[in-house]
Amino acid sequence: MAGAVRGAGSGWTWRPVAQDPLLARAFHSCTELRGRFYLVGGLLAGGAREPSSETVVFDPAGGQAVRVAARGGPRRSHHDAAPVGGRWLCVVGGWDGSHRSATVTALDTDRGVWEAWTAGSGSCPPAGLSSHTCTRISDRELRVAGREGGTRTQRRYGSIYTLRLDPGARTYCFKEEGCHTASRSGHCAALLQSPGPHPGHQLLLFGGCNSAEPEVAGHWSHGKIKEEPPVAPHLMEKLSRLVSSGQGSRQGPRGLRHHSCSVVGPFAVLFGGETLTRARDTICNDLYIYDTRKSPALWFHFPCADHRLKRVGHRTCLWNDQLYLVGGFGEDGRTASPQVCILDLFI
Repeated sequence: MAGAVRGAGSGWTWRPVAQDPLLARAFHSCTELRGRFYLVGGLLAGGAREPSSETVVFDPAGGQAVRVAARGGPRRSHHDAAPVGGRWLCVVGGWDGSHRSATVTALDTDRGVWEAWTAGSGSCPPAGLSSHTCTRISDRELRVAGREGGTRTQRRYGSIYTLRLDPGARTYCFKEEGCHTASRSGHCAALLQSPGPHPGHQLLLFGGCNSAEPEVAGHWSHGKIKEEPPVAPHLMEKLSRLVSSGQGSRQGPRGLRHHSCSVVGPFAVLFGGETLTRARDTICNDLYIYDTRKSPALWFHFPCADHRLKRVGHRTCLWNDQLYLVGGFGEDGRTASPQVCILDLFI
């Protein structure tokens, strides 16, 4: 049982359920759409200068991966993607091998073709996006957060944009919000309910800088967010029991970036990544759970002794009451994992 970590009657591991060379990549996007995982781009090996332009579809029910034949896929890494209208996969920003993009390219999964959408009138796009986050606020609206530009041009703070999408017109429109965040890159974002008798929603950013504190990148009052998150009752129950076996803390991981994050009910589940707090052995295999059921929210840290589970630039996806781990570089920071794993919790 590789990677199992057991405490007083509880533990966890990532259990391999599939393996395919097509899945071996890092700093890609992995998005669930119609029960399939769409992997776009990424780097196929550490040190690679050119991102991949491949799109691979993984069927978690059958355990099979196939390359999408659609031409014109974006050559991207360090981007993000979101499903729109139950049909389109919208890829936002990212590194194309020569510069940081702020465009939207969409895969029409009905027609099997890639489309370069057009910036609408009044769009005020970022200077360039990479290692940012895109979070669905509604089916036509994303919240984009992250540092703009490269190391020479980036601002000293992080920008927040609302990105509105019009699939019918194949257009998009960026609008910069008035608030800013700390300068972050390689962070993650989680849309979570605020605790209380009339809970609203808040978008929290974790990591991507030296701070251990989450930061609010948006707040919506009760009833404003209509998104229906995936239902995962069994996984929620197991996470609840796992955190009950641990010791909560007000402080989260410091200096973590290029980790994964998935929202499971009231929990944000973070895994792996690269720490900025050490000069050596920087790639991590720790599991962190952020529990928002009470105020203030608490962090729970579950370390791992198995170096084979170290990951950076990977993704996690929630589907069918299971959390899947896809891709990422391993301990050497250069070799991409071809495995798909499921989070197993032992209570």
